[in-house]
Amino acid sequence: MKKLSFVFLFLCLAFSAANAQTVRVLLAEHLKNAQIKNSGKVYVYALHSQKKYKVSKPETLNIQMEGEGELRLGALRHTGTLVIEPDKDVTLTFQNNTYTGKLYAVPKGKTFQLIEYADMENYLLGVLPYEMSPSWPLEALKAQAVAARTYTLMELQRPKKASFDLYSDVRSQMYKGSGKIYDSVRQAVTSTKGQILTFKGKPFYTYYHANCGGGTDDAKSWTGAKGDTIKPLRGAACSYDNASKSYTWTRKVPQKSINNFVNKNGLKGSVKKIKIGQKSPSKRAETLIFTTNGGKKELSCPKFRLAVGSSVLRSCKITDINKSAGGFTFSGRGYGHGIGLCQDGAKGMAETGKSYKKILANYFPSSDISKQ
Repeated sequence: MKKLSFVFLFLCLAFSAANAQTVRVLLAEHLKNAQIKNSGKVYVYALHSQKKYKVSKPETLNIQMEGEGELRLGALRHTGTLVIEPDKDVTLTFQNNTYTGKLYAVPKGKTFQLIEYADMENYLLGVLPYEMSPSWPLEALKAQAVAARTYTLMELQRPKKASFDLYSDVRSQMYKGSGKIYDSVRQAVTSTKGQILTFKGKPFYTYYHANCGGGTDDAKSWTGAKGDTIKPLRGAACSYDNASKSYTWTRKVPQKSINNFVNKNGLKGSVKKIKIGQKSPSKRAETLIFTTNGGKKELSCPKFRLAVGSSVLRSCKITDINKSAGGFTFSGRGYGHGIGLCQDGAKGMAETGKSYKKILANYFPSSDISKQ
């Protein structure tokens, strides 16, 4: 931040915790400093303080960790959370992404987290273009909007011990702020405003992924949950995703990555052989059997995929495994966990004239579209 002459305002801050429609998104953690550019007037203050400081012109605001729990922003020093609140139509840019909500710098020991408090619908504007291409048919984008909104609502309803609700990456949903808006995305979000999916009157986790490889699966094949899955998450047929480049694939997984995984899971030695163990109804590998000189062990395929890289082993719908120089070569179908909405399938259905309601009914059978 440049040297600032803060305009000092005596205001009573009526701070309240995020309500059901405010989404707290973790933008970054383990920070010791952060540079944030404001496009216009913003207010800076310490959480729960009665004093706000106004920054009138665009510049770079620098948040610095000063010590255990203590933050500095220009002339303002505080042990605890600092807030940057943009005025109407003002944006905040951090690490090349642009945000419209308040940014909270939350100390965690000798580092801090940067969290945006975003309105639900604005949050979705920053999710859709990074989870589905803005150039795709509107009905596919509308289906994605309803699925993402429902998933977000479920995350908001979970008991929270952390200072945020969702990550801004694949651990939750990809999110890069609502400062850059695509017309197609805006239309998809506004035309479905407040719409969520329910089953017997209750929302549920509306999982989604890139490509199902010809059919989705029962959620428990991925989550490992016990007992019966609700009907919308038991899997569905799909014949609209085969035009995608993700429908079939062949990838090599390095020997080192494979060995690291099995060694961490109690099997010693270098892996000599891998074969599929249990399969799901849609022919996804639920388990893989690894053999080394030290023995053999059956381990979770979804956990193996995450360990070696979900962009390396594209899915657990594996059709072939072969030993090759420096590792193993896997062939398969689909991209992602294979649960819920198939995004490539949604695109294919929309291209044939299917509405977003029919798309959602296909991938989440027996579900209803309800208003929040």
